[in-house]
Amino acid sequence: MRPRSLDEVVGQRKLLRPGSPLRQLASDSTGSAVSLILWGPPGTGKTTVAQAIAHSSGRRFVELSAVTAGIKDVRTVMERALNDRDLYDIATVLFLDEIHRFTKAQQDALLPGVENGWVTLVAATTENPSFSVISPLMSRSLLLTLEPLTDDDLRELLSRAVSDPRGLRGEVELTPEALDALVQLASGDARRALTALEAAAASAMTGNTQDDEPGEVSTDAPTETPRVTLEIVEASVDRALLRYDRNGDQHYDVVSAFIKSMRGSDPDAAIHYLARMLEAGEDPRFIARRLMVHAAEDVGMADPQALPIAVAAAEATQMIGLPEARIPLAEATIYIATAPKSGAVIAAIDAAIADVKAGRFGLVPKHLRDAHYPGAKRLGHGKGYLYPHNDPRGVSTQQYLPDELKDRVYYSPTTHGNERDVSERLEKIRRITRGS
Repeated sequence: MRPRSLDEVVGQRKLLRPGSPLRQLASDSTGSAVSLILWGPPGTGKTTVAQAIAHSSGRRFVELSAVTAGIKDVRTVMERALNDRDLYDIATVLFLDEIHRFTKAQQDALLPGVENGWVTLVAATTENPSFSVISPLMSRSLLLTLEPLTDDDLRELLSRAVSDPRGLRGEVELTPEALDALVQLASGDARRALTALEAAAASAMTGNTQDDEPGEVSTDAPTETPRVTLEIVEASVDRALLRYDRNGDQHYDVVSAFIKSMRGSDPDAAIHYLARMLEAGEDPRFIARRLMVHAAEDVGMADPQALPIAVAAAEATQMIGLPEARIPLAEATIYIATAPKSGAVIAAIDAAIADVKAGRFGLVPKHLRDAHYPGAKRLGHGKGYLYPHNDPRGVSTQQYLPDELKDRVYYSPTTHGNERDVSERLEKIRRITRGS
């Protein structure tokens, strides 16, 4: 079912629009097109796009895997490409899968061919190329990011595979429930979707032929088309299908339970709901975003390390992808769930925003205004400002809020975790700054 041209590729509409670099590369057979680095999760079409480009442009297509290839293999391809170009006027597309597995020296071996136009490099990676591909190669290539296939993309792909002569040739019928289940299991991965369909179809067809006893000749009407049902999908992939619709109530219920479990300091429940989201095919970047929000909203200053840990988990998720990303996501989940909690930060910013929206903001005190531009001092800007570092305490008695809000308190730290120390220190600071 691998597409034979870019027009048959499912998904990646932004990258495949008319006039896009991929379209230009596919229509250019001169070998003058820019090299590409395709970055995306497994099963999003990186190899497919590379082969479609080569076939559409009439170029010679050479595929190497960084898992098994070495510098010698790269140099052999380069020499052949140079000869084909000079002797036969044939351009070469070199598709290098998993380029992030190449060492710096191996990647350096690609530079002469790319720089001199001997090959058009199309490199694929599941890891952030900013960290895994050398700068000289990055600067000579165009980086394109492939997104996981949408549910609609996967439905189109599976429906095509059922009817297409290269696929199941209409020999099975796929029920709507089974189609939804296969889409759910695929989690945006076309290869996973087709593999599961193949297994389910084989199971359906085998079951259909086992109704008669061995050697018995059936006199009944022709057997009906085998049906791939939800039960067959569940049995053939040996995996229970979670009742979880990424766009429905279950999505919001599980996410809500995940957040409330962390807020309630129950790491076991939080990990359970994390596992349900991951197994149901939830986008790990969505989970990472929720972790960052929760770390700031419900932990806050009670443990200021919670937010950096959540951000680190999000960056790791972006760089390594699933299945490995489940580990930093779990670490951040457990850290946040077991951290002391405080809602003082969100309460502070929301109270301040409410005042601003209500028109309670007043003028910036003159001693705090910018006094560096010409004429500012004549207006009294900066006059009377006390530089805190000149005070031995590091804090000066000075009004910072506008007159209308001079006694307003937005941030009220709790006595949980780190905020216990912050609360004591802030009480002393306010006594000095407000002269109370």
